[in-house]
Amino acid sequence: MIVRTATVNDIPQILKLLSQVLEVHAAIRPDLFVSGTVKYSAPELEKIINDKMTPVFVAENEGKLIGHAFVQLTVNSSQNMPIGMKSLYIDDICVDEGARRMHAGKALYERCIEYAKEQGCHDVSLNVWQGNDAAESFYRSQGMKVRKTTLETILD
Repeated sequence: MIVRTATVNDIPQILKLLSQVLEVHAAIRPDLFVSGTVKYSAPELEKIINDKMTPVFVAENEGKLIGHAFVQLTVNSSQNMPIGMKSLYIDDICVDEGARRMHAGKALYERCIEYAKEQGCHDVSLNVWQGNDAAESFYRSQGMKVRKTTLETILD
């Protein structure tokens, strides 16, 4: 297995992985996620892949993509935090259902951390939907800790 930066040629396989992620979220929060859809269209993916602030990393095994990690590099410009402080946000990590237990998730996460260090980032963060216990457990096993909790009230 190798982890590399995605290219536009990877878009069809990335779309399949995005569909798997969406179905996990739709099962947890059908009020927010529509089953049968994906987060990004092919043109949106091309724009993301070509933007130096939003690299996408992929795990490849024998020519097949078995996982991806979408990240967003940000540079703080707000007055209430150190100006110029860089952060990396992991927008999405997915490992193909048929490739679990091959340590692709760990390899992708480690690539994200390595990239953040290369960019001089202060921190790496991500969000996990309540109810996605497998994802939360995985990230905790990688040493991540809760930074903040988002609460909601659903208005019917």
